[in-house]
Amino acid sequence: MARALLISPPCFIFFIFLIFSYATIPAFGEEYSYVKRVNPKKMKILKEKLSHFRLYWHDIVSGSNPTSIQVVKPVNNSSTFFGSINMIDNPLTVGPKLSSKLVGKAQGFYSSAGQEEFGLLMVMNFVFIDGKYNGSTFTVLGRNKVLSKVREMEVIGGSGIFRFAKGYVQAKTYMLNSTGDATVEYNAYVKHY
Repeated sequence: MARALLISPPCFIFFIFLIFSYATIPAFGEEYSYVKRVNPKKMKILKEKLSHFRLYWHDIVSGSNPTSIQVVKPVNNSSTFFGSINMIDNPLTVGPKLSSKLVGKAQGFYSSAGQEEFGLLMVMNFVFIDGKYNGSTFTVLGRNKVLSKVREMEVIGGSGIFRFAKGYVQAKTYMLNSTGDATVEYNAYVKHY
């Protein structure tokens, strides 16, 4: 008479677990099957370039057609306007006068982020509408210590011609009037392909 093989319940459960888990464990290297290496030449990423853009950013808060609108008011009694947020669609021109050639827009927002010191968090895309840059953008993000003569912020990416962009901008106030309108010279140094 044949003897039946008796397996304890915990061993049986472990045995079944091993069988089913083996079927679901991916082979080595497949756990990242959603990622693959890309040949940069196939994406036309051939040679990195460094471009310098000198642009004038016009922040118009007054008048009947402002390009900068406050969407969140500052905290009460804040001397630095802490907490305020302005949405912008500011013209970018080749010269300091608003009537000079328009080459793009700075679209995004800035927020007063300092409680003791006046400093802005700038988040904006420089959107180009002129020549070979038409439709391309690069993104500026960083701290703008407004009362400093020259402020530096990061270029953290882009689209179109500016895919994989990186670099920095330097901002220098050209004009600030009594109504709060400002013209700022931006020198952008952008690495792109």
